[in-house]
Amino acid sequence: MLSATPTEAQTDLLATTITVQLPELIHTIGEAIRYLLQRSGFRLADPEAMAPEMNVLFELPLPAVHRDLGPISLRLALETLAGSAFQLVQDPVHRLIAFEPCVSDWRVVQDASHTILMEVPHHGE
Repeated sequence: MLSATPTEAQTDLLATTITVQLPELIHTIGEAIRYLLQRSGFRLADPEAMAPEMNVLFELPLPAVHRDLGPISLRLALETLAGSAFQLVQDPVHRLIAFEPCVSDWRVVQDASHTILMEVPHHGE
């Protein structure tokens, strides 16, 4: 019997189940996120409105294990690409998504060839 109500994916666009093989021309996490959003109805928020750490995330190389995703919800695919250090944030009114660092203190460590973000644990809180 057919239902006259919208599906969960129609009412919550990020709940859409996807199966995707990212093209070889996708090399970074940022490119992969933008690719997944292409037909979703959502856009990536203006980078200037996001935390500065987002530039670091978006420039990271795409891990080979993330090249084939699914079946998985779009929300979970985006969260998987961002990793556990970042939280997906959505603006359903404007259909924008962004990521923000999870609640932690981060210290930037630089050496001659790398910039590294290191988590600094909270003690006694």
